[in-house]
Amino acid sequence: MNKALALALIAAAGAVSGCASTKEKNAANPGACPNAVVLNDASRLVDFNGAEEIENVAYSAEIQSVTLDCRYYADRPIDATMKLKIAFGRGPKGGEKEHNFTYFVAVTRTNLEVIAKQEYVIPIKFDDDENVHTVEEKIEQILIPRASETVSGENFEVIVGLSLTPEQVLFNRSGKSLKFPDLQ
Repeated sequence: MNKALALALIAAAGAVSGCASTKEKNAANPGACPNAVVLNDASRLVDFNGAEEIENVAYSAEIQSVTLDCRYYADRPIDATMKLKIAFGRGPKGGEKEHNFTYFVAVTRTNLEVIAKQEYVIPIKFDDDENVHTVEEKIEQILIPRASETVSGENFEVIVGLSLTPEQVLFNRSGKSLKFPDLQ
């Protein structure tokens, strides 16, 4: 599933316009790409219909992997592409075969404030005999502004997580485990 995420707080409108020369297209990044991380508290979701017991699980999700590729040149913004692998589950109390799950992508200055954040909804349709459905998501473009050409990608992070209720975050922090078995 292709998505576009345009995260740009660019002061000059012309900062991303124009064509790159052949030399620019083949130039190496002046620094590293931003780190792509899964927020630990939001790496999994367990939705209960009743008490927090395995027989009451309605739906679940877990971010299994995330990768980020990027490219930037001179003082242009960092242009990144992200791939995520997410497993979704339907438990004993998951009555509907279709369920919408939501995840977020946020760009931050490393260990500082959020620059931009966007949420995505993934509609999942489980087959009659299917309780686990794995999806690979691709976000085609994440634009990360830089103040100057001396600012490298190491100054930023791209954080991914599932959108959770406060109760689901507390469950994740509790150390209880109802994670998926190894799906490999």
